[in-house]
Amino acid sequence: MDSKFYKLLLLGGAVRFYFCRTPLAPMIGNRVEFATPLNSHKRMQEGIFLLQSGIDPYQGDLVHESPLILSALSGLFQKYPHFLPIFYILLDVCTAALLYVMSLRFVKQKQDQQDVERKEYAKDTEELQFNPLDKFDIPELVIVAYLFNPLTVMNCIGMTSTVISNLFLAFFFYCLVKGLLLPCLLVLAFETVRSFYPIVLIAPLLLVFSRNSVRRGVAISVLFIVSCLLVAIANYFVLNSWNFLDGTLGFIFYFRDLQPNIGLFWYFFTEMFEHFRTMFLITFQLNATVLYLVPLSIKLRKEPLLLATVLVALMAVFRAYPSLGDVGFYLALLPLWKRCWKFMAHGFVVFTFFLVTLSMMGALWHLWIYAGSANANFYFGATLAFSTGQIFLITDLLFAHVKRDFCLFNGQKILIDGEEARIVLK
Repeated sequence: MDSKFYKLLLLGGAVRFYFCRTPLAPMIGNRVEFATPLNSHKRMQEGIFLLQSGIDPYQGDLVHESPLILSALSGLFQKYPHFLPIFYILLDVCTAALLYVMSLRFVKQKQDQQDVERKEYAKDTEELQFNPLDKFDIPELVIVAYLFNPLTVMNCIGMTSTVISNLFLAFFFYCLVKGLLLPCLLVLAFETVRSFYPIVLIAPLLLVFSRNSVRRGVAISVLFIVSCLLVAIANYFVLNSWNFLDGTLGFIFYFRDLQPNIGLFWYFFTEMFEHFRTMFLITFQLNATVLYLVPLSIKLRKEPLLLATVLVALMAVFRAYPSLGDVGFYLALLPLWKRCWKFMAHGFVVFTFFLVTLSMMGALWHLWIYAGSANANFYFGATLAFSTGQIFLITDLLFAHVKRDFCLFNGQKILIDGEEARIVLK
């Protein structure tokens, strides 16, 4: 880590600190694109106040944060509220630092793997291989993509608890690459009990640590279940009540709050007849968790970090209460797959989707809620188009990885009857 790394961290922190002192910060904290019923700063404040007053925060339907988080942050919220922006900035900067260190380790591993396989590579594939400069370029791109992405900056100044989630996910990725099993299990168990959807990340964890041993995989799965139980028991001791399970995991699974967000759940369940709710609830939750897990795990069994990246991206699209902070996190991971960019065909389309839909969300929300000249269909159309753009990005990355993997061993130019063949994925 050179001086440029520390300069980027300082500059990223300075950008966040500047915007925290502007009227933009409270406005972002109230925007449905960033603040959801799960991560809202105001709801966390309410939960901490109730907890300090000796009232169970989960008796109502307002607080959905983990008791451990409420307890850990209660002192800071109650005694030093003016330092909260700095606290969230420090968390976000730590997330960027973890992603940077993880990227360094990842590139080193890919270069070592490449040295072993180089004899099997085709001759015209130098531009597809990791080169010595990637050790510096890719980590730098990752940290820049996180620190200076407007989505992560605004997520931080809005002081949503997604900042904490991003820190835990970054630590999970770091432990995954470093091969640290116990911390990896603990942080994944904590996030699973806290927000449910990270449970799918058990798949890349098993691929990394089981080492093709079924017995070892079963043992790790049992350890993960035990870790989840320990986290749940620790939460219980904060309140001496199990109400938090229904207030956190139950609230997420049953989707009780229909507040609009950038996801797909809210519109469908607002319009749906009540007697269909259970069936579609199970369908939507399966789609957000296990539907893609098995096929992706089989296809990407040799690339667990790519599997983890794709699963985090799919979580950001299909979870019940997504926010733009979730999107900003997985976008920062895309530079890890810089060597696949050559085969990504929909970059302009995805960029256009993101730019247009993100620009329209604010305008359509105003027309719907304040001006009264639009309705829910307009806003949902923008969020649906945004989700479509994300799906284009994820599938484009997957196809690019498959094409790169094929070309590494077969060459970029394949001649059939004297004519150059075109690679087509079906």
